[in-house]
Amino acid sequence: MKKLVINEDQVDSCFESRFMNVFDLHYKNNSHYYNATRRKKEDLVCLKSDEEFKKMRPDAVSCVVILKGEEPKLLLCHEFRYPTGQFLLGVPAGLMDSEDKDIIETAQREIYEECNLKVNRNQISIINPLVFSTPGMSDESNALVCVQIDTAMNVNSSHSEGNEIFDGFSLFSKEDAQRLLKQGCDDQGIFYSVYTWMALMYFVSDMWL
Repeated sequence: MKKLVINEDQVDSCFESRFMNVFDLHYKNNSHYYNATRRKKEDLVCLKSDEEFKKMRPDAVSCVVILKGEEPKLLLCHEFRYPTGQFLLGVPAGLMDSEDKDIIETAQREIYEECNLKVNRNQISIINPLVFSTPGMSDESNALVCVQIDTAMNVNSSHSEGNEIFDGFSLFSKEDAQRLLKQGCDDQGIFYSVYTWMALMYFVSDMWL
């Protein structure tokens, strides 16, 4: 199927700020499709060539953190997510900085900032280099990585930055993870994000072994 093509002249800015922008995409005359994005106009995904698309960096990295051992455990955090007004059960995650060498370096930084854990590059494997979060509304993308650790002692969010607010961490066995998947929410009845669902599924699937 032939895809629709758009150029920079067909993109209007509706709102721009440091962390969020909204653009009106005119794929054809008198049509409007709005894109809420972290990217600047010149870096929008829809404007990329096929080759640029295949080589682009994700906006952020989400980490599946697994405590190895006789009974493996999945480490999840309780982070306040402002758009939902709730502390959501989630994975350590963060935006890629322009100076980050690669996905692994971003993951190392975020695990330290949000969990107070220093991990080596060989403890991190890439699950998927780029997935889109909500492509019907945004071109935001995340890389997915697995981080395997030996201990979860002294896990805390003391190095978190900006407006990040955490309410502790929880360790889940495979039985716990299966329960959360069946419930579709945490044990307090709070719905979680698609990245939490991904982490639960990846953990119970044993694909990380």
